[in-house]
Amino acid sequence: MDDLKFRKAMGKFASGVTVITTDLEDDVHGMTANAFMSLSLHPKLVVVSIDNRAHMLEKIRSSKKYAVNILAEDQQILSMNFAGQLKENIDISFATLSGQSVLEGAVAQVTCEVVNEHVEGDHTLFIGKVTDIHIEDREPLLFYNGKYRSLKEEKVVETV
Repeated sequence: MDDLKFRKAMGKFASGVTVITTDLEDDVHGMTANAFMSLSLHPKLVVVSIDNRAHMLEKIRSSKKYAVNILAEDQQILSMNFAGQLKENIDISFATLSGQSVLEGAVAQVTCEVVNEHVEGDHTLFIGKVTDIHIEDREPLLFYNGKYRSLKEEKVVETV
């Protein structure tokens, strides 16, 4: 199969949108990623997948930590910024959770310490032990079939 067919098939999986952040040398670095998953409840572990060509790869290797910011439906501009899709950078408000920089207003912020990494194909999987979590009661930003989406509550009509 060709690369385009593979990408199209993977695009049929609806996912949330995250921005992975890490602090290194007094700077905050970030990148948009939808390759994120929870791995284990005991111990609490999550995984992010980073392209081996991405600048973020060495940042996480050096800092040995990262935060996963699960974006809210009104934070598409942040996703686009950290994906390098905007011509000009935007002003970004960071908060701190357990000493790590996180994005304000995210649905959830999860801070992690890297406990392992695995190079698989053209990506590196960073396994992170969760050190702290902050949750907001907001709707998530979704990505499906190459487009941003949001959840819309359907009205249930009762019939007699």
